Amino acid sequence: MTGIREDFLSAARSAAALLRDPAVVAAWDRPSALAEFGVGGLAGHMVNQILLVPQLLEYPVPEEPVVSLVEHYGRSLWVEASLDDEVNVTIRQGGEQIATEGPEALAARVEAVIEELAVRLPAAPERAVRFPWWGPWSLTFDDTLVTRTVELVVHSDDLAVSVGIPTPTLPDSVVDRVVGLLSLVAVRRHGQSAVLRALSRAERAPSNVTAF
Repeated sequence: MTGIREDFLSAARSAAALLRDPAVVAAWDRPSALAEFGVGGLAGHMVNQILLVPQLLEYPVPEEPVVSLVEHYGRSLWVEASLDDEVNVTIRQGGEQIATEGPEALAARVEAVIEELAVRLPAAPERAVRFPWWGPWSLTFDDTLVTRTVELVVHSDDLAVSVGIPTPTLPDSVVDRVVGLLSLVAVRRHGQSAVLRALSRAERAPSNVTAF
């Protein structure tokens, strides 16, 4: 199994454990640190990155061209969309709908899917894949798992901050992969100098350098 797939499973297991944290369960119906997202809805959106992968394995091979990860984020509408844009409203609604299962039932479903994927991922072919809601492009399967890993890691931090607990510690390989991709996306969005300064020169670092 590739390191990408192992990293995804590591991030998925960490997110599943966070879902069962008593602080998350207790705050399920409260607002989160993200505007317009409840804690339950944020948790639902986070673990949906795991729940979607078995579906992805069943989709037919797409005809759309394969693009790089950086190009994928450059094309994705949600990256620079406002809070009230349709794409972000739909994302929040999807998370809140998943949250209606409740933390216990959702955690059990997520754990079952992770165990399924632990069996299926080693043998899954590396091929082009595409979620139906993407634009007219596809990614390789492993690159798609990287995008899901980014979502899991970023939203694990969001969720932990929302309920006042430490952000989960992840394997170095997971963090290296996520931070590396976020840096590349930030360079595309803001330019080389802005990202270099943000990472190395506090006295002239831009205040708005983010990947998303």
